[in-house]
Amino acid sequence: MKMSVFDVNGAAVSEVELPADIFEQEINVGLMHQAFIRQLANLRRGTHSTKTRSEVNISHIKIYKQKGTGRARHGSRNAPIFVGGGQAHGPKPRSYRQAMPRKMRRQAIRCALSVLVRDQQLVMLSEWNIKEGKTKEVAQVLQAIAGTDDALILLTRDMKDGAVYRAAHNLPNVTVLNVEYLNIRDLLNHKKVVMPLAALDVVKQIWGKTPKGVTANG
Repeated sequence: MKMSVFDVNGAAVSEVELPADIFEQEINVGLMHQAFIRQLANLRRGTHSTKTRSEVNISHIKIYKQKGTGRARHGSRNAPIFVGGGQAHGPKPRSYRQAMPRKMRRQAIRCALSVLVRDQQLVMLSEWNIKEGKTKEVAQVLQAIAGTDDALILLTRDMKDGAVYRAAHNLPNVTVLNVEYLNIRDLLNHKKVVMPLAALDVVKQIWGKTPKGVTANG
């Protein structure tokens, strides 16, 4: 599949061939959903905690006599039915981590990239060529090539990308991400994904399918 490559002014300057083993995968919605939920679950700290009736700081003496009051029999005021008492069946610290095989995680990324191509949400950029490294410049580039300010910008470890990261950091609806840390949540969280050609090379190396017995480095 071929896609147009744009410069920072929004003009098409060339075309690039997208590998079918990454960008033309059969869409598996269930797999992407599982990967998305897993990522959100693994972000949870799980530090929530409530006190049981044995942990609340309250007097444990009997609140009134056993008989003769006409009321139900009660012991101390730390029971869950009283204000200030313990919490019955409340949350305690726990881990929300979910496991998912590596092959499934990688395939979920390929499915997400295929969805972006299918829905015309992926924008290929020749290179980030901004002169002053200002936030205004990045906003203008996004409007020119993507027509929106809600975008995921994929960058490489190149020194030139540092200026783009600093400039785009102030845009509220823009996420700047090293392409090596590509994940399902960020891919599906924005209207557009801007991928420079340098980032595409990294995507091919990491998420490309290789025959058995052949490593990603060849």
